[in-house]
Amino acid sequence: MLLPWLWTAAGAQAVSFPEFGSAIPGHMDVTYLDLARMVIPGLAGDSNGFYRGGLPIEMRHIEGPDGGGSPPETSGLSNAGVLAIKAGGKDRLAMLYDLGDSPDSAEGYAVLALYDITDKPKLLDAVNVALDRGTYFREPGKLSVGPNDDIVITMSAHFNSSQNYAITPLIMVRDDKFQLIDMIFTFDENLCAYSRKQDVALQTIADGQPYARSK
Repeated sequence: MLLPWLWTAAGAQAVSFPEFGSAIPGHMDVTYLDLARMVIPGLAGDSNGFYRGGLPIEMRHIEGPDGGGSPPETSGLSNAGVLAIKAGGKDRLAMLYDLGDSPDSAEGYAVLALYDITDKPKLLDAVNVALDRGTYFREPGKLSVGPNDDIVITMSAHFNSSQNYAITPLIMVRDDKFQLIDMIFTFDENLCAYSRKQDVALQTIADGQPYARSK
């Protein structure tokens, strides 16, 4: 069961931001840039450590065929979030690339990619998870819903001078494909007279079912 509660300490440091030029675990001859190029062909770094490329590969939006906008014609980013997860008892690697603004949507464009790096690295799935302007992994990044499976937690948000709007999707991997299982909307407001804040916390409670129930 997924319940609003206290963040579990386990996995709080799970998300990392390695240099694109560094080698991935277990593969001294493969870098995170090599993985990124499976999603954004031609991605290359400049002298300032910023990486640019063209259009990403074609992909669906996590909400379905009616969700999301088009990708920017030129992709640009300085790093990507990296998260090791369990999916169906298998070790998988998730990477999140925020590519910036969409040319035809108020939302940005952010790619959540799933890799198998147990042997020769392979891209298994990629989806656009942007639901607002900026998108990133939300702490703790993942939450175990059984001995063999994690859910991935991202967040999209935007703010103005006194308000912050955030959307937190919960995403599971089934048959090496990302699947949306829930979305949580929160709102913060800070004014001279008062301040109010909505936050999200998750905890799993075992109930003997194959997968945790959502509540």
